[in-house]
Amino acid sequence: MRILVLGAGAIGGYYGGRLVEGGADVTFLVRPRRAQSLAERGLVVRSPLGDIERKVRTVLAGAVRESFDLVLLSCKAYDLDGAIEAITPAVGPHGAILPLLNGINHMAVLAGRFGGERVLGGCCGIGALLEPSGEVRHVGGMEWLTFGEVSGERSARCDAIARIFAATKINATLSDTIVQAMWDKFVMLASLAAASTLTRANVGEMLAAPLGEWLVLESLAECARVAAADGHPPSHEALVRTRKMLTTRGSPFTASMQRDLVAGGATEGDHIIGDLVRRADRRNVGDVPLLRIALANLQVHEARRTRA
Repeated sequence: MRILVLGAGAIGGYYGGRLVEGGADVTFLVRPRRAQSLAERGLVVRSPLGDIERKVRTVLAGAVRESFDLVLLSCKAYDLDGAIEAITPAVGPHGAILPLLNGINHMAVLAGRFGGERVLGGCCGIGALLEPSGEVRHVGGMEWLTFGEVSGERSARCDAIARIFAATKINATLSDTIVQAMWDKFVMLASLAAASTLTRANVGEMLAAPLGEWLVLESLAECARVAAADGHPPSHEALVRTRKMLTTRGSPFTASMQRDLVAGGATEGDHIIGDLVRRADRRNVGDVPLLRIALANLQVHEARRTRA
């Protein structure tokens, strides 16, 4: 199976690197500057699960001349349109796309562009950063990836992908309920992102404040209500897991959206928090005040950033 990984940043670099380490046939679709860095130093991943230092194959956007069996798509939601244009030449009539984006709306966008039969469901959980040096840094020990057919059926292509993942250090699970898994991740991420961007703090810092636990749990409750109204209530196991993550004293856990906000960069606020607010309005959920305040905070940030 020939695999194309879009980008060699935090997510693409980590998972693509693990696939290369496991012997998979991987090519990275990258911009010229990243291609030069990879040619000079190779792909370097620093991880508590084991470092990776490998020479890797790259191709530039616009230079793809052949189709791949699988495209691993990892990008920020606001870069999705550009990512679609970059991978289009690589998606053949029998190719599959495995997106590892935050949120849920990208699924409809990808299905509209490539056809639903080519789009798998997928989500992952990992703390990963692309350092200025070009190294990918895996922060903490958490790492998981879940994927599957949107229909819930077992397919030969997913079985083949599962075998490839099994030869790596990736903690991958082939799921029969991938859409629910994506919603569970969506609720967890949005809950954390709303609270952490409002406070500009990680979980441990929030819980150290008298009202910190109330804030994170109220954020979770609002996100869960919206998901339930949209037909995807979080599973009991997912709620227990998320509550534990959000109430662990001293935890350095935070959302990438919070890091992007503090760094003054673009955020996925409209794609994550904004999406939930709009769904709440469509489904007549009632008031979701924390989500609205979090969205307003992110909108102010974006307005300041674009004026700068």
